[in-house]
Amino acid sequence: MGMPKIAYSPKGLVHFSVGAIIKKGEKYLLIDRAKIPEGFACVAGHLESGETPEQAIIREVKEESGLEVRECKLLFEETFYGNVCSKGVQNHHWYVFECNVKGEEKKNGESKSIGWYSPEEIKQLKLEPSWDIILKKLEII
Repeated sequence: MGMPKIAYSPKGLVHFSVGAIIKKGEKYLLIDRAKIPEGFACVAGHLESGETPEQAIIREVKEESGLEVRECKLLFEETFYGNVCSKGVQNHHWYVFECNVKGEEKKNGESKSIGWYSPEEIKQLKLEPSWDIILKKLEII
């Protein structure tokens, strides 16, 4: 059985979200988001009703990058408060995975660009707020 799309907390509505850390050599795959919240981010998205976090990350990686997930490992889960998404919700419970992928990356309509960046290059980018926190938490930047 999958997870619900939303939950309620004392701080308000919470969306369940997934994110993918995808690495090639010493570089990480990031997209420049075209939707709110704007900025550079790893592939990410909301869970759909009935989906498990693993099913959601596989779907989001395919939708946002064209890549196919071979395997994924949960790195951490945590709720972040105060970061609004395109649906107007400010709180997100994140499941962040390290993903091994195959295929060639390609951008879709949700991103301005997609590319591979070193930690030094990432530090120079305007990151989407949640990803600034996540990449620091994982000691990537």
